[in-house]
Amino acid sequence: MKIFLLLLSTVLLLNSPIHSQPQIKSDSLLQNGTLQNCVQYALEHQPQIQQTLIDEQITDREINSKLADWYPQINFNFNIIHDYQLPVTIFEGSGAVVGVKDNSSGLFSVTQNIFNRDVLLASTTAGDVRKQAKQITTNNKISVIIDVSKAFYAVLLAQDQIDLINEDITRLEKSSKDTYNQYISGVVDKTDYMRASITLNNALAEKKQDDEFLKVSKAQLKQLMGYPPDGDLKLDYDRAQMANDVFIDTTQNIVYENRIEYQLLQTQKRLQEANLNYYEWSFIPSISAFGEYNLNYQDDQWSKLYNINYPSSYIGIELTFPIFTGGKRIQEIDQAELELKRFEYNFASLKDSFNTEYTQVLANYKSDLNNYYVQKNNLELAREVYNIIQLQYKSGFKTYLDVITAETDLRTTQVNYITSLYRVLSSKLDVQKALGTIKY
Repeated sequence: MKIFLLLLSTVLLLNSPIHSQPQIKSDSLLQNGTLQNCVQYALEHQPQIQQTLIDEQITDREINSKLADWYPQINFNFNIIHDYQLPVTIFEGSGAVVGVKDNSSGLFSVTQNIFNRDVLLASTTAGDVRKQAKQITTNNKISVIIDVSKAFYAVLLAQDQIDLINEDITRLEKSSKDTYNQYISGVVDKTDYMRASITLNNALAEKKQDDEFLKVSKAQLKQLMGYPPDGDLKLDYDRAQMANDVFIDTTQNIVYENRIEYQLLQTQKRLQEANLNYYEWSFIPSISAFGEYNLNYQDDQWSKLYNINYPSSYIGIELTFPIFTGGKRIQEIDQAELELKRFEYNFASLKDSFNTEYTQVLANYKSDLNNYYVQKNNLELAREVYNIIQLQYKSGFKTYLDVITAETDLRTTQVNYITSLYRVLSSKLDVQKALGTIKY
């Protein structure tokens, strides 16, 4: 009866990132712990989501940094030089000292890219790179929604098991007292009282186990939400509404474009195509405009160095074109084409995995839904059986062993019912993920 809860908690723990440790935020505790509020809290506080949002900002800064190369680049260089020995030049067979001892210059330079394939690549892919960062965030959000929802159901399952065992304990305590009084009165023998005591002790031990399961489940939910570990978290839910929410249209066909993984792959393909264009642009010359203005001061006396300026300036256009590179550009283009061709097979592989995943999760959902209906019907029957046997026992037609058996059957059926409810809700999430219909 606890296998589903244990497995679910273990899977969620293994899938959660190690670095996603909850951060204590005393001013941000939930007052109403509905599933929707828990999911929304996780989307706002979960460390992994916050990291991907920061990654979006980092990506934006990287793009802006590369696009800055489209703007004019202005630089200024300044230097002062003192010659201890002036250079000598030979003129008509005699050496003559040339120049002055002190020199100072200031150089203003301006360059403007007209065509540069690196900057062109940055500008043509900026939108897709930003889109890719947002899609990664979306993918992480979907994972968080599913994990938090399943952890939410795990906590509810643990709480419901505790509620059921508390009801059993109350009933068993009364039954134990009744059998003891009947034993003292000589109505029943001692074994009935002993069996009642054994069943009560087992129920108390089971409650302790369920309490520990609840602690683990709550800790897991808080971790996935980014919730303060010491913060109070009271879950609010409507089981009747949850029972109505188990249904999903199983006749839907999978639409690949609805899956965020497929959308991300489409973006990556466009970036791969841009990479091919980048190598093809290597046959186009790089062109830039430039200009310089040089301040030049010279004198043999330091005190008079900046009295007279001998400036110079010029403007020009630079064209850079590699004529022969040993066939490197051709090989790079061929490689990019092959990589793009290879990338196409990722779509076929992803579609196959989507189809397999959808077939599997849909089969699981249908199986879990059928089991839910079966357990719901069994619960009604078990309650009726228990009530009948209780009356028969009090009338002396049934033994206390029959009562214990009926109680055990009822308890097992109750646990099976709530387990099947949360299992089918979890399966529904998997179907929604496979269809790409999870919203946030």
